[in-house]
Amino acid sequence: MFDGMPPGVDRIGSLPDGVLHYLLSFLPAQEAVRTCVLAQRWRHLWKSTTGLCIVGAKGAGSVRDLRKFVDHLLILRERTDLDTVDIGLSKFCEEDVPFVNLWIRFAVQSKVRVLSVIHTNVNQPFHLDGLPLASWYLTTLVIHGVLLNRTFLDFSSCPALDYLKISSCVINVSNIGFRSLGRLIIFCCRSFLDHRVRVSAPCLVSLKLDGFSGRTPLLERMPLLQTAFLNLGPSLHHTSHDICLHYSRSGVFCGANDVSCANCLYNDGSSNNSVLLGAIYNAEHLELISSSGMIIFTRDLKWCPTFNNLRNLLLNDYWCVGPDFNALTCILKHSPVLEKLTLQLVSEGLRTNVEMKGSYSSTERSTVIPQHLKIVHVKCYVVDEKVAKVLKFLCTLNLRFCFV
Repeated sequence: MFDGMPPGVDRIGSLPDGVLHYLLSFLPAQEAVRTCVLAQRWRHLWKSTTGLCIVGAKGAGSVRDLRKFVDHLLILRERTDLDTVDIGLSKFCEEDVPFVNLWIRFAVQSKVRVLSVIHTNVNQPFHLDGLPLASWYLTTLVIHGVLLNRTFLDFSSCPALDYLKISSCVINVSNIGFRSLGRLIIFCCRSFLDHRVRVSAPCLVSLKLDGFSGRTPLLERMPLLQTAFLNLGPSLHHTSHDICLHYSRSGVFCGANDVSCANCLYNDGSSNNSVLLGAIYNAEHLELISSSGMIIFTRDLKWCPTFNNLRNLLLNDYWCVGPDFNALTCILKHSPVLEKLTLQLVSEGLRTNVEMKGSYSSTERSTVIPQHLKIVHVKCYVVDEKVAKVLKFLCTLNLRFCFV
């Protein structure tokens, strides 16, 4: 593009306006505005950037430091559509909240396609106004360190929304609804509600639920789901209300038999509703991980669905509890077309040092093993007594292992 230009020519300034508008979108808004002093041609380019990056001079900034600048920016820029808007905040006070909510509404009115709201101080979540977003154009939304309440997570008026990531947020809404969402990530979030957050996403194809404090969300049926990663357990320094209070002492779930365990009483299964497994029955690839003492998967196995499309399954040591290994046996029996099983018997924080591959030692197949199962991988840090018990159980199913 620049071949043949004589020395001293402003090569970047020779680019078309549309390209420069796009390039300026990657700069913090303050830096983009400062380009107006470079030359006459640059004087008004910042007014029509295809994106806005509203952050402090060194990353996420305080709302108070940004307010005056952003208010003038939104007034002076051209009324062109925005592809992306990134809002990065580090701290705020109560009087700042309406300003940030206004910035978000401005982005939506500007037909933004990709919107990101990041608040880095997760110990003091930023309060959104609780009103739902309404946009025909929004396809991607990323929210971090925010308090979500009222109807903000009602996305029925965002028919193009395909990707949503909610991380380190407080989710205090009873229902989350999506019309067209294809990919959902809920990471290290928590809820202070005394009931479960219901998630309705009938078009979802990819789900990641990784760490949730409070009560685990209840998923409604997801018939189009292809891939799911579920890691159950409290996030950060918070606690889960789905952990048996006596499991650490006894090693077994007390169930509804012990009135002193409020969590088990709440999860006694009298509602006959699956919390998670009943919704992900159609998935082809599943990773199901849980902290010890978490009730949810054990509870859901009472109504375990048949995973008719499941090809690949990864489980952690939660599923491999002797002497009968009921949880592992149950999910294998309900996965008729399973081809690959991975057992990840590694404690959190440890890497995999040992990997073993299993295969059948005879033509006689156990009724527990799915007919199409070809590969069984066992990964661990060291072959200790617990891993040895798992291998011994698998050997009773005519599986033999060798080190990889």
